[in-house]
Amino acid sequence: MMDTTTFDEATSAARTEALLPRLLALLYSSLVYAFFLGTFLYAMGFVNGVFVPKGIDDGGTRPLAETLAVNLGLLGLFAVQHSVMARQGFKRWWTRFVPAHAERSTFVLFTCVILTTLYVQWRPLPGTVWKVEQPALAAALSALSWAGFGLVLLATFLIDHFDLFGLKQGWRRFRGVTHVDPAFRVRGIYRRTRHPLYLGFLVAFWATPHMTEGHLLFSVMTTAFMLVAVRLEERDLVRAHGEDYVEYRRQVPMLVPSLTRSYGAR
Repeated sequence: MMDTTTFDEATSAARTEALLPRLLALLYSSLVYAFFLGTFLYAMGFVNGVFVPKGIDDGGTRPLAETLAVNLGLLGLFAVQHSVMARQGFKRWWTRFVPAHAERSTFVLFTCVILTTLYVQWRPLPGTVWKVEQPALAAALSALSWAGFGLVLLATFLIDHFDLFGLKQGWRRFRGVTHVDPAFRVRGIYRRTRHPLYLGFLVAFWATPHMTEGHLLFSVMTTAFMLVAVRLEERDLVRAHGEDYVEYRRQVPMLVPSLTRSYGAR
């Protein structure tokens, strides 16, 4: 017959062993989420050239061929990683090696590592494309860029911010609750444009009082990536939500918000 003390110790050890993976899942998702917040905040300063050690136009100039090769390589790496890892087929393969509850956080981690590398290694092209000298207009353009980043953040909360960046999956794993993907719903600005998150980034990148050649390269390439990514994403959304999303797509513009019509309005 097992001694009571031994039984209690064995039970306690089993509970600790069962709790440890759940604690690690929560810790992992929390650390990645903190990394995301830092990366996103740095992006705001990087694009606007304020509050960060190195902005988009900071740093010594290098030979043009080297500058283009490095900058395009970094942007291309981001585009490939973001596009491939976001696809459902890749996720099904990837979760054979990475636990399902950590899949989203791992995607966010890879994204943040690449973006951090881009911030550090970006080569400036200081030539001026346009520069607004009128102070009020320059201030308005800067404010519009910050508003674009604000729209990005708002758009994430209108869908499911903490699910999008993996924190909810870690929390549910910690609680022992099965994760359920967010249901299809349309709220706020999503009633007038299907992709306010991409719209926010476009505004943030293009609204600047001083557009340098390097900033223009960044804006053009990220815009091209987003125009491709949005179509890949739409294909996945149709597969996931079926006729609901098809009808939504029929009624609501992709990027430019409708000023006269709101989804669901009669």
